[in-house]
Amino acid sequence: MLLVDPVRLARRQLEIDRERTARFPHLLAHKVVRMSPSPLALLRGSAPLFYELIERHPELGEGPGGEGWLVGDAHIENFGAYRAGKLTVDETQQLRAKEPVVFDLNDFDDAVVGPWRFDVLRLLTSLILGGRQAGSDGARTLEQCDALLEAYVAVAFHAKRIPPPPDVVAALIEKVRTRTRRAFLDARTEVVRGERRFVRGPRYEALPRKLRARAERAFQKYGQRLPRSERAPAEALEVIDAAFRVAGTGSLGALRVAVLVRGKGGPDGAWIFDMKAEGTPSASRFAGPPKVAPADRVCEAIHACVARPPRMIGSTRLRGSSMLVRRLAPQEDKLEFGQIAPTDLVPLAQYLGTLLGAAHRRGAVRVPKKPWSTKDRERLLGRALVLAGVHEALYLAYCNLVRR
Repeated sequence: MLLVDPVRLARRQLEIDRERTARFPHLLAHKVVRMSPSPLALLRGSAPLFYELIERHPELGEGPGGEGWLVGDAHIENFGAYRAGKLTVDETQQLRAKEPVVFDLNDFDDAVVGPWRFDVLRLLTSLILGGRQAGSDGARTLEQCDALLEAYVAVAFHAKRIPPPPDVVAALIEKVRTRTRRAFLDARTEVVRGERRFVRGPRYEALPRKLRARAERAFQKYGQRLPRSERAPAEALEVIDAAFRVAGTGSLGALRVAVLVRGKGGPDGAWIFDMKAEGTPSASRFAGPPKVAPADRVCEAIHACVARPPRMIGSTRLRGSSMLVRRLAPQEDKLEFGQIAPTDLVPLAQYLGTLLGAAHRRGAVRVPKKPWSTKDRERLLGRALVLAGVHEALYLAYCNLVRR
């Protein structure tokens, strides 16, 4: 029998939050706000506690075989639309998009090589919490989980082709496809004396002068390390502005710098880059410490697992931290599960299962000779139900602590 104290877990989560925001204490309040809306929001920001729970209760981590690159923080909101490399003709027709926009896994900060079941377990737990948040009753929520597991096994073990995206995903791709760079820049920057700069406020904060100078040098080193096929002219990567970026939930508290560069020139041709400090992945307690620098680990996982990676992914170092660098694009967006109709959740769950299955198959180290059986899937679902219940109680205990 699993015996947990949700109040003790909530206190542990606050302890982790304080540790992660120690370098920037003012971000603790931001993290509490982002963790408080729902049990799913809390799950999103508490990957280290999730794996601590499994470590303390090993029966939760048991399950069928299969090993390779994991997302590490696989949950339903770590899938999204983004701009990638050039699509094939078939993919362009399938996605009904003229722009190279795809929908796939989009966050590998916690990526590590380990047992596949950890990703599936975390994704199922998030689906249970998200389905309930979207208004599904118990029967429909379980139907969504069954659909996800069946689709995952079909792709991961039987190499079934990924089907066309369901309507809710196709609608997101269509929505973001026509977004312009100017609108993207207008939402984040302002024009001052003919040049853009980040709007200081809740999203972007001023950087100390010395840190900004170091950030600019680190960014230039990133540009020099890009593969030749993605390397931009030096004038395109000339830094116009840089700011401390407040973003994310689980990663909130890490050093994060937004960089505005000249791009194609003129006020509306600028590009925005994100530089984010990477650390030890949450599931490394089960897989051992990675052998490469944290940002290089993330880059390796992305290229191993995703068929169409985002453009200009790279790494650098800043103030002793390994920084993942990526170019942001207007097409980036994700699904808001609280706004999805319950009738759309089963096809969406199937699609997420296929995407995770495809990622695991691409990044596989060890594939079992036999696919996961019905009993294997039932046991995984049972553990996810337990973890979802724990997070429901943990969420209420967390809210009770932070409201005081």
